[in-house]
Amino acid sequence: MTVTYSHATPLHQLLLSDGFDGETSIREPMARHTSYRIGGPAEYYVRADSPAAVRQVIQTCADEGVPWTVVGRGTNLLVSDDGYPGVVLTLGRDFKNMTCSWGDGRLVAGGAVMLSALVQEAMRQELTGLEFAVGTPGTVGGAARMNAGSAQEWMGSVIQSVVLILSDGTITRVPASDIEWGYRQTSIPQDAIIAEIEVSMKESDPFFIRGRMEANLKRRKRSQPLGQPSCGSVFKNPEGASAAKMIDELGLKGTAIGGAQVSEVHANFIVNTGEAKARDVLDLMGLISAEVEKAYGITLKPEVRLLGF
Repeated sequence: MTVTYSHATPLHQLLLSDGFDGETSIREPMARHTSYRIGGPAEYYVRADSPAAVRQVIQTCADEGVPWTVVGRGTNLLVSDDGYPGVVLTLGRDFKNMTCSWGDGRLVAGGAVMLSALVQEAMRQELTGLEFAVGTPGTVGGAARMNAGSAQEWMGSVIQSVVLILSDGTITRVPASDIEWGYRQTSIPQDAIIAEIEVSMKESDPFFIRGRMEANLKRRKRSQPLGQPSCGSVFKNPEGASAAKMIDELGLKGTAIGGAQVSEVHANFIVNTGEAKARDVLDLMGLISAEVEKAYGITLKPEVRLLGF
Protein backbone atom coordinates (compact mmCIF):
# COMPACT_ATOMS: atom_id res chain seq x y z
CA MET A 1 0.00 0.00 0.00
CA THR A 2 1.34 3.42 -0.94
CA VAL A 3 1.49 5.80 2.01
CA THR A 4 0.78 9.48 1.37
CA TYR A 5 1.69 12.46 3.50
CA SER A 6 -0.57 15.48 3.29
CA HIS A 7 2.20 17.83 4.40
CA ALA A 8 4.83 16.52 1.99
CA THR A 9 5.95 18.11 -1.27
CA PRO A 10 5.37 16.24 -4.55
CA LEU A 11 9.09 15.37 -4.60
CA HIS A 12 8.96 13.99 -1.08
CA GLN A 13 5.83 12.02 -1.98
CA LEU A 14 7.53 10.54 -5.05
CA LEU A 15 10.78 9.56 -3.37
CA LEU A 16 9.18 7.97 -0.32
CA SER A 17 6.32 6.21 -2.10
CA ASP A 18 6.22 2.42 -2.27
CA GLY A 19 5.97 2.64 -6.05
CA PHE A 20 9.24 4.52 -6.58
CA ASP A 21 11.76 2.29 -8.36
CA GLY A 22 14.76 3.06 -6.21
CA GLU A 23 15.80 4.03 -2.73
CA THR A 24 15.96 7.37 -0.94
CA SER A 25 17.89 8.58 2.10
CA ILE A 26 17.15 11.95 3.67
CA ARG A 27 19.97 14.17 4.96
CA GLU A 28 22.50 11.58 3.86
CA PRO A 29 26.15 12.45 4.68
CA MET A 30 28.03 12.70 1.39
CA ALA A 31 31.23 11.71 3.16
CA ARG A 32 29.88 8.16 2.82
CA HIS A 33 29.76 8.50 -0.95
CA THR A 34 33.00 10.21 -1.95
CA SER A 35 36.52 8.82 -2.21
CA TYR A 36 37.64 11.87 -0.23
CA ARG A 37 35.40 10.77 2.68
CA ILE A 38 34.43 14.42 2.94
CA GLY A 39 31.06 16.14 2.56
CA GLY A 40 28.00 17.32 4.45
CA PRO A 41 24.47 15.96 3.98
CA ALA A 42 22.50 15.86 0.76
CA GLU A 43 18.87 16.80 1.36
CA TYR A 44 17.95 13.71 -0.65
CA TYR A 45 20.34 10.97 -1.75
CA VAL A 46 18.48 8.94 -4.36
CA ARG A 47 19.35 5.71 -6.13
CA ALA A 48 17.20 5.42 -9.25
CA ASP A 49 17.05 1.86 -10.55
CA SER A 50 15.48 2.48 -13.97
CA PRO A 51 15.30 5.15 -16.68
CA ALA A 52 11.66 5.74 -15.73
CA ALA A 53 12.66 6.47 -12.14
CA VAL A 54 15.38 8.88 -13.31
CA ARG A 55 12.88 10.72 -15.48
CA GLN A 56 10.39 10.94 -12.62
CA VAL A 57 12.99 12.46 -10.33
CA ILE A 58 14.38 15.08 -12.69
CA GLN A 59 10.96 16.09 -13.98
CA THR A 60 9.58 16.47 -10.45
CA CYS A 61 12.66 18.46 -9.45
CA ALA A 62 12.11 20.74 -12.44
CA ASP A 63 8.46 21.24 -11.54
CA GLU A 64 9.32 22.02 -7.93
CA GLY A 65 12.41 24.12 -8.63
CA VAL A 66 14.62 21.73 -6.63
CA PRO A 67 18.28 21.51 -7.67
CA TRP A 68 19.61 18.09 -8.59
CA THR A 69 22.85 16.55 -9.71
CA VAL A 70 24.15 13.12 -10.68
CA VAL A 71 27.14 11.40 -9.10
CA GLY A 72 28.77 8.06 -9.69
CA ARG A 73 31.16 6.70 -7.08
CA GLY A 74 32.27 10.18 -6.00
CA THR A 75 35.90 9.63 -7.03
CA ASN A 76 36.37 13.09 -8.55
CA LEU A 77 34.14 15.03 -6.18
CA LEU A 78 34.56 17.50 -3.33
CA VAL A 79 31.32 18.19 -1.48
CA SER A 80 30.85 21.24 0.74
CA ASP A 81 30.84 20.77 4.50
CA ASP A 82 27.33 22.25 4.38
CA GLY A 83 26.22 19.52 1.99
CA TYR A 84 23.89 19.91 -0.97
CA PRO A 85 20.38 21.44 -0.70
CA GLY A 86 18.72 19.24 -3.28
CA VAL A 87 18.73 15.78 -4.84
CA VAL A 88 21.95 13.84 -5.35
CA LEU A 89 20.99 11.19 -7.88
CA THR A 90 22.93 7.99 -8.47
CA LEU A 91 22.19 5.25 -11.00
CA GLY A 92 21.22 1.76 -9.86
CA ARG A 93 20.07 -1.65 -11.12
CA ASP A 94 19.23 -1.10 -14.81
CA PHE A 95 22.40 0.92 -15.37
CA LYS A 96 24.78 -1.80 -14.13
CA ASN A 97 24.50 -4.16 -17.11
CA MET A 98 27.26 -4.90 -19.59
CA THR A 99 27.07 -6.85 -22.86
CA CYS A 100 29.47 -7.69 -25.65
CA SER A 101 28.91 -8.22 -29.36
CA TRP A 102 30.94 -11.25 -30.31
CA GLY A 103 33.40 -10.74 -33.14
CA ASP A 104 33.07 -7.01 -33.74
CA GLY A 105 34.96 -5.60 -30.78
CA ARG A 106 31.99 -3.79 -29.28
CA LEU A 107 31.07 -3.60 -25.62
CA VAL A 108 28.02 -1.86 -24.19
CA ALA A 109 28.05 -0.76 -20.55
CA GLY A 110 25.49 1.02 -18.42
CA GLY A 111 26.52 4.30 -16.88
CA ALA A 112 26.81 2.76 -13.39
CA VAL A 113 29.17 -0.04 -14.47
CA MET A 114 32.54 0.29 -12.78
CA LEU A 115 35.26 1.34 -15.21
CA SER A 116 37.47 -1.40 -13.78
CA ALA A 117 34.86 -4.00 -14.80
CA LEU A 118 34.80 -2.68 -18.37
CA VAL A 119 38.62 -2.78 -18.52
CA GLN A 120 38.66 -6.38 -17.29
CA GLU A 121 35.94 -7.42 -19.76
CA ALA A 122 37.91 -5.89 -22.63
CA MET A 123 40.93 -7.93 -21.56
CA ARG A 124 38.84 -11.12 -21.42
CA GLN A 125 37.59 -10.41 -24.94
CA GLU A 126 41.21 -9.78 -26.07
CA LEU A 127 40.40 -6.20 -27.05
CA THR A 128 42.97 -3.43 -26.81
CA GLY A 129 42.35 0.26 -26.16
CA LEU A 130 41.43 0.53 -22.48
CA GLU A 131 44.70 -0.54 -20.87
CA PHE A 132 45.37 3.08 -19.90
CA ALA A 133 42.34 2.98 -17.58
CA VAL A 134 43.46 0.05 -15.44
CA GLY A 135 43.26 1.00 -11.78
CA THR A 136 41.17 4.09 -12.47
CA PRO A 137 38.29 4.27 -9.99
CA GLY A 138 34.73 5.35 -10.71
CA THR A 139 32.02 4.47 -13.21
CA VAL A 140 32.05 4.43 -16.98
CA GLY A 141 29.53 7.28 -16.97
CA GLY A 142 31.88 9.45 -14.96
CA ALA A 143 34.87 8.42 -17.07
CA ALA A 144 33.00 9.34 -20.25
CA ARG A 145 31.79 12.62 -18.77
CA MET A 146 35.32 13.83 -17.97
CA ASN A 147 36.98 12.03 -20.89
CA ALA A 148 39.25 10.23 -18.45
CA GLY A 149 42.74 9.35 -19.58
CA SER A 150 45.88 11.18 -20.59
CA ALA A 151 46.86 13.52 -23.39
CA GLN A 152 47.72 10.43 -25.45
CA GLU A 153 44.90 8.01 -24.56
CA TRP A 154 41.38 8.86 -23.45
CA MET A 155 37.86 7.46 -23.22
CA GLY A 156 36.61 9.37 -26.26
CA SER A 157 39.03 7.46 -28.47
CA VAL A 158 37.17 4.17 -27.92
CA ILE A 159 33.60 5.37 -27.38
CA GLN A 160 31.27 4.93 -30.35
CA SER A 161 28.10 6.39 -28.86
CA VAL A 162 26.49 7.43 -25.60
CA VAL A 163 22.88 7.20 -24.45
CA LEU A 164 21.83 10.35 -22.63
CA ILE A 165 18.85 11.16 -20.46
CA LEU A 166 18.36 14.87 -21.04
CA SER A 167 17.07 17.32 -18.45
CA ASP A 168 13.61 17.29 -20.04
CA GLY A 169 13.44 13.49 -19.70
CA THR A 170 14.21 12.75 -23.35
CA ILE A 171 16.37 9.68 -23.95
CA THR A 172 18.66 9.90 -26.97
CA ARG A 173 21.65 8.08 -28.43
CA VAL A 174 24.44 10.41 -29.55
CA PRO A 175 27.25 9.24 -31.87
CA ALA A 176 30.71 9.94 -30.49
CA SER A 177 31.47 11.88 -33.66
CA ASP A 178 28.87 14.46 -32.58
CA ILE A 179 30.66 15.04 -29.27
CA GLU A 180 33.71 17.26 -28.80
CA TRP A 181 36.33 15.39 -26.80
CA GLY A 182 38.97 17.50 -25.10
CA TYR A 183 41.50 17.11 -22.33
CA ARG A 184 39.44 16.27 -19.23
CA GLN A 185 36.27 17.63 -20.82
CA THR A 186 33.52 16.92 -23.34
CA SER A 187 30.67 18.82 -24.95
CA ILE A 188 28.08 16.57 -23.26
CA PRO A 189 25.64 18.94 -21.51
CA GLN A 190 26.27 19.20 -17.78
CA ASP A 191 22.62 18.44 -17.01
CA ALA A 192 22.55 15.32 -19.22
CA ILE A 193 22.83 11.90 -17.57
CA ILE A 194 25.02 9.28 -19.24
CA ALA A 195 22.88 6.16 -19.10
CA GLU A 196 25.02 3.96 -21.35
CA ILE A 197 28.16 3.95 -23.45
CA GLU A 198 29.18 1.82 -26.42
CA VAL A 199 32.87 1.25 -27.01
CA SER A 200 34.67 -0.29 -29.97
CA MET A 201 38.17 -1.75 -29.83
CA LYS A 202 40.50 -3.89 -31.89
CA GLU A 203 41.52 -7.45 -31.14
CA SER A 204 45.06 -7.92 -29.95
CA ASP A 205 47.40 -10.45 -28.42
CA PRO A 206 46.24 -11.11 -24.84
CA PHE A 207 49.83 -11.15 -23.57
CA PHE A 208 50.37 -7.69 -25.06
CA ILE A 209 47.17 -6.41 -23.40
CA ARG A 210 48.04 -7.91 -20.02
CA GLY A 211 51.60 -6.57 -20.24
CA ARG A 212 50.39 -3.02 -20.88
CA MET A 213 47.88 -3.27 -18.06
CA GLU A 214 50.45 -4.54 -15.59
CA ALA A 215 52.92 -1.81 -16.56
CA ASN A 216 50.28 0.91 -16.21
CA LEU A 217 49.09 -0.44 -12.87
CA LYS A 218 52.64 -0.66 -11.55
CA ARG A 219 53.31 2.94 -12.59
CA ARG A 220 50.07 4.11 -10.95
CA LYS A 221 50.89 2.35 -7.67
CA ARG A 222 54.39 3.82 -7.68
CA SER A 223 53.40 7.40 -8.49
CA GLN A 224 50.07 7.92 -6.69
CA PRO A 225 49.08 7.91 -3.00
CA LEU A 226 46.56 5.10 -3.37
CA GLY A 227 46.54 4.35 0.35
CA GLN A 228 45.05 7.72 1.36
CA PRO A 229 41.63 9.25 0.59
CA SER A 230 41.82 11.68 -2.32
CA CYS A 231 39.96 12.73 -5.45
CA GLY A 232 42.80 11.93 -7.84
CA SER A 233 44.42 14.85 -9.64
CA VAL A 234 43.14 18.13 -8.23
CA PHE A 235 44.15 20.41 -11.12
CA LYS A 236 44.13 19.99 -14.87
CA ASN A 237 47.48 20.12 -16.59
CA PRO A 238 47.84 23.47 -18.39
CA GLU A 239 48.69 23.20 -22.07
CA GLY A 240 52.34 22.31 -22.43
CA ALA A 241 52.94 22.09 -18.68
CA SER A 242 52.53 19.73 -15.73
CA ALA A 243 50.59 20.90 -12.68
CA ALA A 244 52.35 18.33 -10.50
CA LYS A 245 55.81 19.42 -11.69
CA MET A 246 55.13 23.09 -10.95
CA ILE A 247 53.69 22.34 -7.51
CA ASP A 248 56.66 20.08 -6.73
CA GLU A 249 59.21 22.68 -7.91
CA LEU A 250 57.65 25.21 -5.54
CA GLY A 251 58.34 22.87 -2.63
CA LEU A 252 54.68 22.47 -1.75
CA LYS A 253 54.69 18.71 -1.20
CA GLY A 254 53.64 18.05 2.38
CA THR A 255 52.02 21.46 2.81
CA ALA A 256 48.90 21.10 4.95
CA ILE A 257 45.86 23.07 5.97
CA GLY A 258 43.84 21.35 8.67
CA GLY A 259 43.46 17.70 7.66
CA ALA A 260 44.22 18.33 3.97
CA GLN A 261 47.77 17.83 2.73
CA VAL A 262 49.60 18.03 -0.58
CA SER A 263 50.69 14.43 -1.13
CA GLU A 264 54.36 13.59 -0.59
CA VAL A 265 54.00 11.04 -3.41
CA HIS A 266 52.25 13.09 -6.12
CA ALA A 267 52.15 16.88 -5.90
CA ASN A 268 48.86 17.17 -7.81
CA PHE A 269 47.04 15.06 -5.19
CA ILE A 270 45.59 16.57 -2.03
CA VAL A 271 44.96 13.81 0.49
CA ASN A 272 42.69 13.60 3.51
CA THR A 273 44.99 12.71 6.38
CA GLY A 274 42.04 11.72 8.54
CA GLU A 275 39.83 14.61 9.60
CA ALA A 276 39.94 16.95 6.62
CA LYS A 277 37.06 19.29 5.92
CA ALA A 278 36.05 20.45 2.47
CA ARG A 279 37.11 23.96 3.48
CA ASP A 280 40.61 22.65 4.25
CA VAL A 281 40.91 21.20 0.75
CA LEU A 282 39.49 24.31 -0.90
CA ASP A 283 41.82 26.62 1.05
CA LEU A 284 44.81 24.45 0.14
CA MET A 285 43.78 24.53 -3.52
CA GLY A 286 43.64 28.32 -3.29
CA LEU A 287 47.11 28.49 -1.76
CA ILE A 288 48.54 26.25 -4.48
CA SER A 289 46.84 28.23 -7.25
CA ALA A 290 48.16 31.53 -5.87
CA GLU A 291 51.73 30.22 -5.59
CA VAL A 292 51.71 28.75 -9.11
CA GLU A 293 50.28 31.93 -10.62
CA LYS A 294 52.84 34.07 -8.81
CA ALA A 295 55.77 31.89 -9.88
CA TYR A 296 54.72 30.84 -13.38
CA GLY A 297 51.98 33.24 -14.44
CA ILE A 298 49.70 30.24 -15.02
CA THR A 299 46.17 29.95 -13.63
CA LEU A 300 45.44 26.38 -12.62
CA LYS A 301 41.95 25.05 -13.33
CA PRO A 302 40.34 22.50 -11.00
CA GLU A 303 39.90 18.97 -12.28
CA VAL A 304 37.98 17.98 -9.16
CA ARG A 305 34.26 18.66 -9.34
CA LEU A 306 32.97 20.98 -6.62
CA LEU A 307 29.46 20.45 -5.25
CA GLY A 308 27.50 22.59 -2.85
CA PHE A 309 29.87 25.56 -2.73
